[in-house]
Amino acid sequence: MLGSLQFLVLATLAVVVFVVQLVAFVDGARRPAKAYVSEGKLTKNIWLLILGIAAVIGFLGLPPNLWTATSFFNVIATAPAIIYWVDVRPRILPYGTGGGRRPQGPTGGW
Repeated sequence: MLGSLQFLVLATLAVVVFVVQLVAFVDGARRPAKAYVSEGKLTKNIWLLILGIAAVIGFLGLPPNLWTATSFFNVIATAPAIIYWVDVRPRILPYGTGGGRRPQGPTGGW
């Protein structure tokens, strides 16, 4: 009983960590490159490389390879995602996603 509960907890944590890493990577990819440089952070490409490697390590920690979820590498791989969410993203958030502007309000004539 205790073994299956422990597996369930570790599996849940591994999935949560991977999702956080993956969403950080996707969010970082959507932000404009000039935002990183303007805010004095590493370049966009370097951040995407760091977050991508972290996501791959997180993916390797998913069940059934859960033994890597508790490995030292997987614990370290959570750090870039946390740093991105806490330090980098709040600074580059005002720059938007780099996409074109969409019209606001009603469009077209009556």
